[in-house]
Amino acid sequence: MDAVDLLRRLDEFDAVIDARSEDEYALDHLPGAVNWPTLDNEQRHVVGSTYKQVNPFEARKMGAAMAARNIARHIEERAFDKPRSWRPLVYCWRGGQRSGSLSLVLDQIGFRVHIVQGGYKAFRAALVADTERLAEQFEYQVVCGTTGSGKTRLLHALGRAGAQVLDLEALAHHRSSVLGAIPGLPQPSQKAFDTRVWEVLRRLDPARPVFVESESRKVGNVAVPIALMEAMRSRGHCLNLELPDTERVDLLMEDYDFFVRDTEAFCARLDALTEIRGKAVVQAWKSAVREGRLASVVQDLLTQHYDPVYLQSMQRNFRNFGKARTLSPADHSAQAMDALAATLELGRRAQPQTA
Repeated sequence: MDAVDLLRRLDEFDAVIDARSEDEYALDHLPGAVNWPTLDNEQRHVVGSTYKQVNPFEARKMGAAMAARNIARHIEERAFDKPRSWRPLVYCWRGGQRSGSLSLVLDQIGFRVHIVQGGYKAFRAALVADTERLAEQFEYQVVCGTTGSGKTRLLHALGRAGAQVLDLEALAHHRSSVLGAIPGLPQPSQKAFDTRVWEVLRRLDPARPVFVESESRKVGNVAVPIALMEAMRSRGHCLNLELPDTERVDLLMEDYDFFVRDTEAFCARLDALTEIRGKAVVQAWKSAVREGRLASVVQDLLTQHYDPVYLQSMQRNFRNFGKARTLSPADHSAQAMDALAATLELGRRAQPQTA
């Protein structure tokens, strides 16, 4: 099966099996794939070294023996309970020996096995192209608002209300700011993030609007696909979420409670602002945090750093920001966001705005 056809038929299979090593799988894999390494990390390294330092023939003998043992174990542990009608899809890096060996054995057993022609490499190329196509299909309702105004909370409320939501920060495991890293939750690789975005886009209905937050190009260490970013910025219908400063501070103290519990971690993150705000300002903030005045530091960060930068970015990058509809929830609570979400049009395509 070629990669382009695969994008349309991915949901037809009973299982998607990644025959690559654990590290390759961790970097990125097809949606829903399980990892059955034909060669594990260490074995792949040993075979590769033998190929270069001895000769290809010895490497192939060694690799074949390792692969045979691994495939036997996978079948014993994971395939004995499968019926004859089981339809797995198997792939490796380029659709070569690793997926070929595994699929051959599965086919000989009698399973209805398919293999991805060109492997993950071909899938990746097809996914990038398909993301560009998908990004152009939708009307975007872009939830704008200064830091702490509750954009993510409104997205969650919209999701609960049945709206189509593309939560880029959730996919990126990052809150999209200098202080946005989430302790204990590493970000995906760029390739894995791209796959996550495609997986959401392909399941959305082009006849209904998609609600998305007004992200920067980068969400932590990963970048939003260019076609999606351009569509959001040029054609997105902006919604400007507003909360009083006191509500924004309370919201951030709740959402970043791990910094409230670990003030030294907060101080360490503030160091990232030294080049922009200056050493004296950052040191003053850190002293205030250690004295228990964290809320006042959050207030300063909003008014002195985040708000000016955000407003400039919105005016520069989002074409329709000047015509944004203002949204004013009663407060920063989930209940207030649910009430606000209920007032928005969720089911039909947004009406085009005049230029």
